[in-house]
Amino acid sequence: MAVLIITKSNDNECISSVVSAIEARGGKAFRLDTDLFPTEVRATARYDDVEQLTLTSHQGELKLCEVTAVWYRRTRFGGGLPERMDHQLRQASVGEIQATVHGLIASLDAFQMDPWAIFRHASNKQLQIQVARAIGLDTPRTLITNDPQSVRDFAAHCQGGIVTKMLSSFAILDEAGAEKVVFTTPVKPDDLDDLDGLRYCPMTFQEHLSKERELRVTIVGNQIFTAAINPNVLPRSQDDWRREGEALVDQWERYELPNDVAGRLLRLMDQFDLNYGAVDLIVTPEGRHVFLEVNPVGEYFWLDRYPGLPISEAIADLLLDRLPRRARSAIRKMATLG
Repeated sequence: MAVLIITKSNDNECISSVVSAIEARGGKAFRLDTDLFPTEVRATARYDDVEQLTLTSHQGELKLCEVTAVWYRRTRFGGGLPERMDHQLRQASVGEIQATVHGLIASLDAFQMDPWAIFRHASNKQLQIQVARAIGLDTPRTLITNDPQSVRDFAAHCQGGIVTKMLSSFAILDEAGAEKVVFTTPVKPDDLDDLDGLRYCPMTFQEHLSKERELRVTIVGNQIFTAAINPNVLPRSQDDWRREGEALVDQWERYELPNDVAGRLLRLMDQFDLNYGAVDLIVTPEGRHVFLEVNPVGEYFWLDRYPGLPISEAIADLLLDRLPRRARSAIRKMATLG
């Protein structure tokens, strides 16, 4: 069995971990680093008397008719193009690169974890909250708005205060090229007096919840792997553990989800037709398990080491059809084809 991994050249160690697990099970893995296409990777799709679809890189040649599964992990379309290219021509090139890769993947008669159309749909945070509430998951009170007065009214109803966060992935590169991520941030009373910036960008606000633990729940098919961390051990991690992610990396522990929460999370995955998702939850001092979001392509690599959850092995098993896969509804199948 051959697995095609869609990623980028600077992706993290999870790729090599899954590749090793695939090869240990007798499968083959071919890595398509999207930032190296088309400068260092060649793709050919020939529709003639005989259909020929191939990828060629330093790994050799892959006949796409041999691919039995695709892991849609990461992309960086146009990452290898010269920066000096004319802006309009560069945009056109990136568009063609993206269309070519997506077209190749869509044309494969192979299992995908997960199709681009599926995880793009599932990435909608507002829809996630609606679905989570409908299936009985506990969710924080949430406001998404560009109206300053709505924020003030919302804050008045949240006795424990409010925080703000981003709906989309957003980071700023400093002068050295280091990525500065926008974390969940408390909204102070003084901040409510100066909300004029909302005219340029809507923001997401949620009630502030006290945390006993933060959970990372990684779901592969119907397999659930849960790890917990105490965000209160460091002052900067109390509002968002990612602020001290490196310092806390070895503090993660295995955690047993309550059966009702685990069941509802699997129902959430069913609703979105996802075979993979990284879910963030808060456990309050009162024992509430509060759903924050599911990332359809969320990170997990550190959990392979701390606390040693076999996530890469489960991904390999799913890609090699050794674990049950989530059956897709006809509607989702049509959306994928479209």
